[in-house]
Amino acid sequence: MNYLSTRGDGQAVDFKTAVLDGLARDGGLFLPESIPEVRGDLPGWAGLGYPALAVEIMRRFADLPPAPLAAMVRDSAAAFRHPEVTPVVSLPDLDILELFHGPTLAFKDIALQWLGRLFEYYLARSGRGLNIVAATSGDTGSAAIAGVRGRRGIRIFVLYPDGRVSPDQERQMTTVPDANVHCLAVKGSFDDCQGIVKRLLGDLAFRDRYSLGAVNSINWARLLAQVVYYFYGVFRVQRRTGAAAVQVAVPTGNFGDLFAGYLARRMGAPISRLILATNENDILARFFNTGIYRRGTVQATLSPSMDIQVASNFERYLYYRLGSDPRAVRRAMEVFSQTGELRLDPEAAGPDPGLAAGACATDEALETIGACYRQTGMLLDPHTAVGVAVGRRFRRPGEPLLALATAHPAKFPEAIRRATGGAAARHPVLDALAGLPQRRTALPAEEGAVRAYIRAQVA
Repeated sequence: MNYLSTRGDGQAVDFKTAVLDGLARDGGLFLPESIPEVRGDLPGWAGLGYPALAVEIMRRFADLPPAPLAAMVRDSAAAFRHPEVTPVVSLPDLDILELFHGPTLAFKDIALQWLGRLFEYYLARSGRGLNIVAATSGDTGSAAIAGVRGRRGIRIFVLYPDGRVSPDQERQMTTVPDANVHCLAVKGSFDDCQGIVKRLLGDLAFRDRYSLGAVNSINWARLLAQVVYYFYGVFRVQRRTGAAAVQVAVPTGNFGDLFAGYLARRMGAPISRLILATNENDILARFFNTGIYRRGTVQATLSPSMDIQVASNFERYLYYRLGSDPRAVRRAMEVFSQTGELRLDPEAAGPDPGLAAGACATDEALETIGACYRQTGMLLDPHTAVGVAVGRRFRRPGEPLLALATAHPAKFPEAIRRATGGAAARHPVLDALAGLPQRRTALPAEEGAVRAYIRAQVA
């Protein structure tokens, strides 16, 4: 399988190049030349365990030898604390797909445990090194660090908005002692961090000289790993209910998780509809309801991983929405960069029948957490609560609803206390971080400052 840029310089690259480069050299994002149709494989896949299912899906996109692919998938799955990797838990009116049983208690572990091994595999065979630059609004940073810490030939520089991630999220990054890990607390928003990363990767001379790579969801391999749990979760709900198809509610900020579900549905996963859920930072929900993608001001909320106004993976969706026309994508993204607004032509702006979208404010998310705890004893983290609330609002009768649980509630103790009136959410992984020394470097939200730091460390 070869890969093309959403902005279309016309040159296809192989899977290895798409993974190690992360961002296409013309500034676009990589997509496969075609999306495999797998409906005929579904009966045989439905009973597979997670690692076997992952191999079946990934081998259709990754030109890796069978043995190394299976070994990387198997080793990645072994890092999770649940034998199913992503188990499904049933509540009275919906099912929950728990994606937080990995090393850092967030769904990002699923992709980044695999990506860290994939990087190491390729680098060992090429003899080159890789300096990863990543932006995080909360969970990506710690999961990326866990995926690459101590791995030979790799350094990682994680930019996060100072004071806008939870204390536990920050400790998961800054208490890692490995010398190849650099945590940069940026005095700005996540969008500032993400913008700096994109500009560094877009500077081809700097990128080539310092061997920069990406682990944010702009990296195609991240999305490929996330496609797997959509199939796995829907199969489990079908087994329990006998339903022909399932609705899936997805809390999303950077659109990567939702886009992985979009790919799964296009491949043939029995998903009747995806329900996109955002918090007050509702640029995505507004687009899918109005056809207007307009940048606003980031609002700090109790679901910080969704406090985003510019969603990187939206460009991949836009590519398909604009008829796979890279020139149209380039024009649209240039207009958005210049004006902060993008409007689809009337013919392209109609609703997507496979997707509904809505926003959930903080008060509603807290109410959802509290009600779920009182009725079932289960705690939801605030991001999952956004997905559950919007999913319930848009669900169609007669079809089961599966909601993605993207983080363990223990990562957001203050939100849990507010929602429940005092219930404690704890996890030994987080308890073990208390009192550990932290390493971080505070920088202004300036590309030059980050560039200088990377240059000094690599030199």
